Amino acid sequence: MREFVAVIVNEEGVHPEVSAGRGVATLLLSRPPTNTLTRQVHRELTEAAAEIGARDDIAAVIVFGGHEIFSAGEDMPELQTLTPDEAAVAARACQEAIHALTDIPKPTVAAITGYALGAGLTLALSADWRVSGDNVKFGATEILAGLAPVGDGAGRLADVVGESKAKDLVFSGRFVDAREALELGLIDEMVAPDGVYDAALAWAKRFVDYPPQVLAAAKASFARR
Repeated sequence: MREFVAVIVNEEGVHPEVSAGRGVATLLLSRPPTNTLTRQVHRELTEAAAEIGARDDIAAVIVFGGHEIFSAGEDMPELQTLTPDEAAVAARACQEAIHALTDIPKPTVAAITGYALGAGLTLALSADWRVSGDNVKFGATEILAGLAPVGDGAGRLADVVGESKAKDLVFSGRFVDAREALELGLIDEMVAPDGVYDAALAWAKRFVDYPPQVLAAAKASFARR
């Protein structure tokens, strides 16, 4: 089997590369310096998720923002330029990207470095598991910009940490460090910052020998209702 790497570079598209590997796809979000999410990035994420999901030679997927930062959330300068109609389109694009990542019919692991804030946190929540560096900061920070979480972001957070704790995070916008995130169940494993990707890869490689159709059926049994 091979390793498929779908790379979102700036906002110019998804550029697939193939190298030796064991059936693990890495969906790499690369929009430096903070991997903020624009309408175009959301569209590219949706397309990349569909492409990876359709490949029979991929058994599992890592969602990675690089070694510095997972995602600081929505691109606020872009949002501030949008008309109400354009903002509604942007919200739909965000929701479609999150659903596309959730619906990848393979086990998925988010490898989280630096920050996962706002829509970036929701992006991480779209994965089946989350591995984080011990220095990462998390936050449902939309309220600090006068916004509410887009789509079902708050519901996804509540599914993971419980409604009361999710409301605390959403209403306050406060930051959560990695240790508290682990206690809340927001992440599944905490490792040294330079070991995040390798730890996520170890999670993903557990599934490379299972039949893809069985993994897809098993994941579908957990589909959100």
